[in-house]
Amino acid sequence: MRDGNASDDLSNRAAAKPRDELVAGSLGQPESIHTHAVLAQVLDRANLQRAWKQVRQNKGAPGIDGMSVDALPDYLRHHWPEVRVQLEAGSYRPQPVKRVEIPKPDGKTRPLGIPTVLDRFIQQAIAQVVSAQWEPHFHRHSYGFRPQRSAHQAVREVQANIRAGYGWVVDMDLQAFFDRVNHDRLMVRLKSRCPDAALLRLVNRYLKAGVSVGGHIEPTPMGVPQGGPLSPVLANVVLDELDWELDRRGHRFARYADDCNILVKSKRAGERVMASVTRYVSDSLRLTVNPLKSAVDRPMNRKFLGFTVSRNGAKLKVADKAIDKLKDRVRELTRRTRGIRIGVIVAELRKILLGWKAYFGMTEVLSPLREIDKWVRRKLRCYLWKQWGSAGYRELRKRGVSVREAWNTSKSAHGPWRLSKTPALTIALPLRYFENLGVPSLAPR
Repeated sequence: MRDGNASDDLSNRAAAKPRDELVAGSLGQPESIHTHAVLAQVLDRANLQRAWKQVRQNKGAPGIDGMSVDALPDYLRHHWPEVRVQLEAGSYRPQPVKRVEIPKPDGKTRPLGIPTVLDRFIQQAIAQVVSAQWEPHFHRHSYGFRPQRSAHQAVREVQANIRAGYGWVVDMDLQAFFDRVNHDRLMVRLKSRCPDAALLRLVNRYLKAGVSVGGHIEPTPMGVPQGGPLSPVLANVVLDELDWELDRRGHRFARYADDCNILVKSKRAGERVMASVTRYVSDSLRLTVNPLKSAVDRPMNRKFLGFTVSRNGAKLKVADKAIDKLKDRVRELTRRTRGIRIGVIVAELRKILLGWKAYFGMTEVLSPLREIDKWVRRKLRCYLWKQWGSAGYRELRKRGVSVREAWNTSKSAHGPWRLSKTPALTIALPLRYFENLGVPSLAPR
């Protein structure tokens, strides 16, 4: 089931039936699709196979029914014909999403909604069709959750405008955007390019499916819960209005989901744009610009998608908050009480550092990366020193440290963090040692 092709994944144990039939209508019967029905495109066999591959790739926790991703193919083998009939008849009812709280860097949390794996599968199938319909019409400066577009492109767009002389940024943050989307406006806009009543009814039911909080079901009269495959596409449908309004006004901007930077040439122009766009967001989109997180400022004083720019030359630089977040994760891995072998620590650390490097590797200011590399090695020296304990003197001598340095270090009253920077630990555990362990370097050498 896990290692085969897409059709095998959905019907691994249905040996008596052609494998694709599990997502092709009633078992043993061909599909009946009207070419102009959008819902029929959603339920098309190839689209459903793509949806399953994506759900499997994304993995994710079970929803309120407790079903895992791995259990979905067997469930579909037995129940898909019934589910499909309900979808076509307009009687399918999505289950409420499970509310979980995700920690944020500032110590607060943000709500995340986890749909059941069956609803994730159906949502993904809907999202693929809706995205294909809207994609040709989305603005070129919208970069979030779109094929062949990325956060890196959005950051480069902002940088190019800064270098073109637009030295002020209107940094706009939409307050609790995903929780406050107006359902009526969203459905009207969605209908303009997806006039299939059956699909619109299904999407509306997903919007109003409710949320389970501590076992209690709460209604969802507004918002698109973060966590479902459909939410990012619907967010772009909502904010596409903002994109084209900014375009109509002649603004230079880049938007990634609800994070938008508008570039202007003066502080006065920025303040004027902030005021007028805030009114538009409130009056037309029925959303709110967060005054505490939004500002008109120099780009080097703001962050966008984890990056900022240098004062000279507007070179890309990793934002301080992104560095602090990485350090917090490294501290968690190397905390004193873990007592895990260094090889296991490095394997976990390697995964985090390589993922971080894949995203932030485009930075042009390298000095912060070099400092992080040094800091990571120091954390590992500290971890090893604590593991050595009373054997510290022998370990230092075994690694080529002189008798005097080894004795002074092992008998020092200073703590492990202070000692991790001493010559003895640097000699015993040099850069080469960590390279051989597989610790990646963030800064190019």
